[in-house]
Amino acid sequence: MSSVASKATTPADIGPASGRVPVTVLTGFLGAGKTTLLNRILTEQHGRRIAVIENEFGEVGVDHELVIGAEEEIFEMNNGCICCTVRGDLIRILGTLMKRRDRFDAILIETTGLADPGPVAQTFFVDDQMQEALRLDGIVTLVDARHLFDQLDHSEETTQQIAFADVILINKTDLVEPERLDAIEARIRRMNAAARIHRTRDAAIDLAHVLDVGGFNLSRALEVDPAFMEPEYPFEWGGVFDLPAGGATIELDPGPDPAMSVAIVPRAHDAATDDPAGQLAVATEEAVRIYADDETSVAPAGELVPGTRHWRMELEQEPLRFTLASRDGGRVAIFTEHHPDEFAMRLTAAGARLEPLSEHAFKPDHEHDDTVTSVGIEIAGDVDGEKLNAWLGNLLATKGVDLYRMKGVLAIRGEPRRYVFQGVHMLLDHRPDRPWGDAPRANRMIFIGRNLDRTALTEGFRACLA
Repeated sequence: MSSVASKATTPADIGPASGRVPVTVLTGFLGAGKTTLLNRILTEQHGRRIAVIENEFGEVGVDHELVIGAEEEIFEMNNGCICCTVRGDLIRILGTLMKRRDRFDAILIETTGLADPGPVAQTFFVDDQMQEALRLDGIVTLVDARHLFDQLDHSEETTQQIAFADVILINKTDLVEPERLDAIEARIRRMNAAARIHRTRDAAIDLAHVLDVGGFNLSRALEVDPAFMEPEYPFEWGGVFDLPAGGATIELDPGPDPAMSVAIVPRAHDAATDDPAGQLAVATEEAVRIYADDETSVAPAGELVPGTRHWRMELEQEPLRFTLASRDGGRVAIFTEHHPDEFAMRLTAAGARLEPLSEHAFKPDHEHDDTVTSVGIEIAGDVDGEKLNAWLGNLLATKGVDLYRMKGVLAIRGEPRRYVFQGVHMLLDHRPDRPWGDAPRANRMIFIGRNLDRTALTEGFRACLA
């Protein structure tokens, strides 16, 4: 048995991952389209030899009858849910498969629609022989676009399946309007910011998106969504400006909303750095505090004063022009609820347009009641292995039940190679990856779970830096 205390951050105990058989777990609530996707995988010409393990909840198995034209050997488990009573059977079947290693290139496990994929994934952590022979390549979850919202409200299994996923297929897209698909994708991203999301009809998709996905490879995830490691903010944009004495004018065109909130942080030049980008970073934390306060409405032709007030610019009466008051001028940081481009927002003074010295588009947060969320952390530098081990051990001992998935890339002090780690609930595994070489050493992690405390996770990891 593996445990965090013995394996969480002990790089010397970890060998290379080459030669292990990739395993894909296919999950999704009842009727989402798992069998349809499985048929595609088994009948398309993709050049892979795949061993399939099917799990059906019930006394009589029928799923194998629904799989068409497959030459692959299918192992059926119908004496219970794969996530609970039959995990021992799963290990037994995997062991049997590995005796025929020359007959397949990969393994696919299709779970029942009532399964929590977490314990399934844990199978590849708790058994040492499984760890040495197999690697969990990814969890692929299908969701039913027509029924997802109702399932999220009434089915804990659907929530778990989304939270644990590396790839999510929003299936049956032909049954709902495009606007609803956008809402579905937004909600899924709030629950699992690291997953790669695809929209499908009849589970039709390039199999490269569901097989050999390297589900725990953050570099590939960043290629898909460069911002997914960033924390969420209550605003979408921030910029640093030098204001002349007397201030400036903010002008906007009509946009998608009848109002836009804004925070104006004064004295940005008093930050610890003279670099505008660094000043913007320092001002960002102050802007978060300002956005936590109640809004003060201001109509067109009104004044916006830099300080601690959270302004709400009313945008229903044109011309949309506001005064940015600053008697002595100076450097300020402006943060807006929406990106300025949505309103063609511009700052002018004495007839000339003011350009930002530095600007950044933030990942906005959203008001929702989902308790399952994701927290991304990206911090440069090396971590102390012993400190990290102690922190992770305490974290999993106190919050392990709520931590569904963890994955990341670590720069451990004294180690020339990147270390890729993955975790499921209270189990962790990490292995050496390629050398850092000339690349900046940095740590990137994503935590997915219930009732996560972003501040506590970030501060706890920072305390592990060497």
